[in-house]
Amino acid sequence: MLCSWRVRLKLLLATITLAVLLSWLYLFVGSLEYGRFLLLPPCLGEQPSRAVEREALASQVRRVEEENQQLRIQLGQVQAEGSDGSPQGGASAEDGPPIGGERNNRTACPKQRMVHKCELLHVAIVCAGHNASRDVVTLVKSILFHRKNPLHFHFITDSVAHQILQTLFQSWMVPSIHVSFYNADDLKAGTLPPLHPPHFLTQLGTWRPEVSWIPNKHYSGIYGLMKLTLTKALPSNLSKVIVLDTDITFATDIAELWAVFGKFSEKQVIGLVENQSDWYLGNLWKNHKPWPALGRGFNTGVILLLLDRLRRLGWEQMWRLTAERELMSMLSTSLADQDIFNAVIKQNPALVYRLPCFWNVQLSDHTRSEQCYTEVSDLKVIHWNSPKKLRVKNKHVEFFRNLYLTFLEYDGNLLRRELFGCASLPSPPSDQLQQALEELDEDDPCYDFRRQHLTQHRVHLFFLQYEFLALPNPTDVTLVAQLSMDRLQMLEAICKHWAGPISLALYMSDAEAQQFLRYAQASEVLSARRNVAYHIVYKEGQFYPINLLRNVALANTQTPYVFLTDIDFLPMYGLYDYLRNSIQQLELPHRKAALIVPAFETLHYRLTFPKSKAELLSMLDMGSLYTFRYHVWPKGHAPTDYAKWRTATVPYRVAWQPDFEPYVVVRRDCPKYDQRFVGFGWNKVSHIMELDAQEYELLVLPNAFMIHMPHAPSFDISKFRLSAAYRGCLQTLREEFHQDLSRRYGAAALKYLTAERNL
Repeated sequence: MLCSWRVRLKLLLATITLAVLLSWLYLFVGSLEYGRFLLLPPCLGEQPSRAVEREALASQVRRVEEENQQLRIQLGQVQAEGSDGSPQGGASAEDGPPIGGERNNRTACPKQRMVHKCELLHVAIVCAGHNASRDVVTLVKSILFHRKNPLHFHFITDSVAHQILQTLFQSWMVPSIHVSFYNADDLKAGTLPPLHPPHFLTQLGTWRPEVSWIPNKHYSGIYGLMKLTLTKALPSNLSKVIVLDTDITFATDIAELWAVFGKFSEKQVIGLVENQSDWYLGNLWKNHKPWPALGRGFNTGVILLLLDRLRRLGWEQMWRLTAERELMSMLSTSLADQDIFNAVIKQNPALVYRLPCFWNVQLSDHTRSEQCYTEVSDLKVIHWNSPKKLRVKNKHVEFFRNLYLTFLEYDGNLLRRELFGCASLPSPPSDQLQQALEELDEDDPCYDFRRQHLTQHRVHLFFLQYEFLALPNPTDVTLVAQLSMDRLQMLEAICKHWAGPISLALYMSDAEAQQFLRYAQASEVLSARRNVAYHIVYKEGQFYPINLLRNVALANTQTPYVFLTDIDFLPMYGLYDYLRNSIQQLELPHRKAALIVPAFETLHYRLTFPKSKAELLSMLDMGSLYTFRYHVWPKGHAPTDYAKWRTATVPYRVAWQPDFEPYVVVRRDCPKYDQRFVGFGWNKVSHIMELDAQEYELLVLPNAFMIHMPHAPSFDISKFRLSAAYRGCLQTLREEFHQDLSRRYGAAALKYLTAERNL
């Protein structure tokens, strides 16, 4: 603290001195002779010439400017070392305890290499599964919020996390961010041969599984050991990296932590914070026997690794031999990689650089984390390393929880900010999008529609646990739909009506996505299902991107067939089995066809759902059910031929007609929805038209039905009804769609334009 104020005081005095000297110089060489006369009275005797005076003062100004610049550098170093004046790196391994002790060593002003604002910082994270993929987003948000440098994230992932995070970062399009993925399955590959103890590993020639041979009791499982393999997993030309757990939250710029590498001695290769619990002291319970550790041991939630030095030291051989030796008596790890890291450091204490504990404030029960901070400004990194996570017991847990929730619900779109003064990393998709946006005419009456079409939405696939495995059943079918927050109440009902797999795209803000998560986890119906895939498409723009949502849900199905519906419809009981049987009976794998499920509606919020076609016809005759939209948009479903359906016992073919928009079952590789249609109008009509252009047969199923449930009108349909400009733009988009259809399908598409004109 004293160091910081001393430098600030020097800088202030130097600034004042410089200001006075500049004033003198101005008065000497400027045109203010009267000012010069006042400042240099003639009673001083013979005065030097003006040229001599000017040269002397200029020399003095240069000298003070140089001193001023040096003081600014010192002040910048002090600020980078921490707001409380403490050095970033803390004490070395020989400097004493890092908890509480580092505050006694703050009067010195150690030299520290600063991080250039355009220096690329490398961060490695192990991430596996749906839940960890969701948690890591909050960590990334906290880093992006504070960062001022380009970043390269290195993710060691399983196939699930790879798909989720790759899609997320590609759609997020954050400037100056690069992402690389490494297959965790390759690192854990191999199984220890029967009867072979661990020490045989080094004698098995080329067969060398990485970590799968290590028994681990920690809840992180096999992936909790992956950090041991980073010297091999990461590129050989990568010299250093910050390694983070997924349950970390940053409260400062990660460049401050990166700068600590400059404080390592020649022998130090690993930067760690001391463990803040008593785990490695072995006194938590009777017969508690932890792995060997230096003192309290170290926590591996935040690690600084000098990869090039570790490789030269033979890190892989070092940790393997240590693990083999300790497993002879310990039999398994309790805290995954942390046990092995500590065992290595116990044998080689000179390898470790002790980070101050504010770089890893560990919020597990009964820790000494409160000794790491006295003020909010002391906090750098918060680590939710208890299995209880946000429910952990801590004196200030409410503050920490609020900080975490801030980033959890923070709008990720706001983090798409440029780093000025740094050359951006190459990003062809981003460049193409920017060029397309620049080509738009802002005076175009339909500019907002066209811009919405080009909007790049963040997409988080498989937001919740998804365990459905597509069986080799060539007739299996997935229900595909999209929704927003105001239709959330339909989910439980649909799950009760449809037992098969479901793929849903949900249009939500970051905060709404967390509300949905809590809703789904609290629902007995939804939490019991593992074959429902929820894909979050984050809100951006003024229109509902309905066809983008449909395409996201459609693209992430795993069955050969899909049932394309809307969230407001309840399928008849048993429809899943009926559709699979129909696909088989109609030999759909060998023909190009779309199966139509007739749509009905009720105006009553409470409905005794019909259990059969006979019951539905009775309700239709009694007036409690209607054919869908017969009173406001009859031509949308009239081609289904409801009169014929009443008595039909076998599927029958119908012809395409203008504005026909039935709900269909088709192959998964069907045409995508046209994403130019946003909001209300023509979003399904255009899709059915393209199916017909591709010569799909339209077959109505005789014993299938679905019922639309009533709801308040959407915001987009209200705009359609009230705005002539909205309807005019929709007509423009329809005409452009017809032109595109003609280019793709030639003369066969002329009938659609002719039919439109006849209307």
